[in-house]
Amino acid sequence: MQAMKSLFVCSFLFSFLSISTTTTLDTITQSRSMRDGETLVSAGGSFQLGFFSPGSSKGRYLGIWYSVDIETVVWVANRETPLGDSSGVLKVTEQGVLVLLNSTNRIVWSSNSSTTAGNPVSQLMDSGNLVVKDGNETNPDNFLWQSFDYPCDTFLPEMKLGWDLVTGLERYVSSWRSKDDPALGEFSLRIDHRGFPQAVVVKGAKIVASAGSWNGLHFTAYPYPQQTRPNPTLEYEFVLNKDEIYYEYRLSKRSTFSRYILNPAGIAQRLTWVHQTHSWELSSTFQADRCENYAVCGAYASCNMNVSPLCACLKGFVPKSPKEWNSGYWSDGCVRKIPLACSSGDGFLKYTGVKLPDTSSSWFDKSISLKECKGLCLNNCSCTAYANLDIREGGTGCLLWFGKLIDIREFTPGGGQDLYIRMAASELDQIEKKSKFNKKKLPGILLISSTLFLLGTLIIGLILYRRKKKLRSQGVRSMDCRKDCLGEDMGLPLLNLTTVAKATNDFSVKEL
Repeated sequence: MQAMKSLFVCSFLFSFLSISTTTTLDTITQSRSMRDGETLVSAGGSFQLGFFSPGSSKGRYLGIWYSVDIETVVWVANRETPLGDSSGVLKVTEQGVLVLLNSTNRIVWSSNSSTTAGNPVSQLMDSGNLVVKDGNETNPDNFLWQSFDYPCDTFLPEMKLGWDLVTGLERYVSSWRSKDDPALGEFSLRIDHRGFPQAVVVKGAKIVASAGSWNGLHFTAYPYPQQTRPNPTLEYEFVLNKDEIYYEYRLSKRSTFSRYILNPAGIAQRLTWVHQTHSWELSSTFQADRCENYAVCGAYASCNMNVSPLCACLKGFVPKSPKEWNSGYWSDGCVRKIPLACSSGDGFLKYTGVKLPDTSSSWFDKSISLKECKGLCLNNCSCTAYANLDIREGGTGCLLWFGKLIDIREFTPGGGQDLYIRMAASELDQIEKKSKFNKKKLPGILLISSTLFLLGTLIIGLILYRRKKKLRSQGVRSMDCRKDCLGEDMGLPLLNLTTVAKATNDFSVKEL
């Protein structure tokens, strides 16, 4: 009994020590480094830091991955300079710099901290953020360095996507070169802060897709309000002030894992971990259809996936290159039928349920009303459109466009937002007259269509009735043919069997 009790105590102590060791292995210090084969585990157990070789690659990289799925790497330190063997060592210097050394103690990668600390340590947070800080410092603003400032292909919760305008630091997501090579790929997901900021996917310096600008609830490329999104565990925030411009999302439940990735093909995807199946489920994909390709229809045109062809010139505009437009090449876009007069005679045509145009050549003001916004646009010859900056509470703020309107998309009723496009007064008159004519004409068209349909139905019914009656009459005559066809109606005599037998000598063949 005593032996069993001792065994139980030893087992308990062993389990306790194991748990204690695990919970404290989230930090390295000047006296405790980390070698290839060892890992750091965040305090809550969500993430691990260690060395790995992706896919078929033989190179060794220092990276962070999910504990529930060690093959899902979310950050790589030495993505451009892999180690050739398993001799890598991660250390923290006296100056508070994180360094990765190879077998010859040469620095392969290091953090770039500009400040120092008296007692520097590096800690893996349960958010997946690897930080360098001074001792027990908990304020992120005072961290010496953090991996969240240098994302790779994964955009994690609590990570900022955007700009620190004070230091000039840009935080952006960049794709891997391939699934076996974490080096910098061709595509990146950024916040373009020219004009009013918008989220874009770029290839090199060229925009290939745009999620649009932030309208207070969501990016304008998404037609639905944020509160109706299928996953209520996600909380979104867009910050725009003199010091910062960034987009961030958070998870309301720590037990939930969700991430955005930019794959080597430049496709942005959101994936959610499903505990029951131990796998990642695709929740959404950006660039899921052709209308999400940047400026696919060119200037002054809209894209609509529910019609064919999907590109159409806006009202009052015609294709710039009609031959190419009709052949399905829409990039040249459209031009105005009637040039703007640049006077008070110009007006605005309202579009509803659209993704707002590219905002890189726009101007905004958070405080003025939509009416004041209209006046500002009308008084500036270069202004081509205006809209509310924020759609919450009935709409606030002002957003003005200057130059061509590019990358507009139409959504089904109930989605998108309002956009007011500047038009010449004479063009507006023509559009209004055409609209009134169509409204007046519509009841007549409906009446004529209904009458023709009813008349056609009656004619077809009458034809079918007469045909059916004729067929029925023919059927009765066939049944009475023994009486009518062989009797007086045909003018033939009726002979009995005795007369026929006598005439043929009882049907003798010889007589025939």
